[in-house]
Amino acid sequence: MYAIGACADGLEGGTPHLHTASTEAYVVVGGRGALHTLDLSGPRETELGAGSTVWFTPGTIHRAVNRGGLEVVVVMSNAGLPEAGDAVMTFPPEIVGDPDRYVEAATLPDGTPEEIEAAVVRRRELAVEGFHRLSSGAARGDLGPLRDFYASAVALVRPRASRWREIWEDTVAREARRTSGILDALARGDGAHLGEAALMESPPQDRWGMCGHLRAHDVAHPITHTSDEN
Repeated sequence: MYAIGACADGLEGGTPHLHTASTEAYVVVGGRGALHTLDLSGPRETELGAGSTVWFTPGTIHRAVNRGGLEVVVVMSNAGLPEAGDAVMTFPPEIVGDPDRYVEAATLPDGTPEEIEAAVVRRRELAVEGFHRLSSGAARGDLGPLRDFYASAVALVRPRASRWREIWEDTVAREARRTSGILDALARGDGAHLGEAALMESPPQDRWGMCGHLRAHDVAHPITHTSDEN
């Protein structure tokens, strides 16, 4: 849900950004809105309503716009990476091209809820400004600014890539290897893994994110319920 009012351009929504390594999906559960996206094929607007399901791959700049009570379940790939700096906001080029200025513009302060919300608004407006620059250029057929933004985004996240590899190996790759082992076992008629069944739970955590005010679920660190509790 988006609860911080309209931007300077009159639209109510989140902070435009892209993900450098992860795919993101929206499942709309209520209200109505639109998804504004930008990639090398140009700008696009996709209507959102209850029941809509859309997803976008790394490099797709996206901005969700609320046109009335929009509620979205957001699903991210690559457990842990989106929370480890995978996203880059569309600040103007002089900021995205300078790592120190980018961190200063992107980081929310410690403070009162009012101070944090004010910082969220400032950050969003700065990203909307950069997004409009990129979109306007692409609409005219000039993809140079977007390509430059991609290059700056890669430069910003490059120092994190080795840590991301560790996160990915310990989550996504590990689960893929586990599934491979299960398939091998099933092919042998071995169902021993079924005896290890468990229920996982991830309680909600309210916080601010780039899409607005979020009720997040940390699925990388779930509570595990087992038969020992019965």
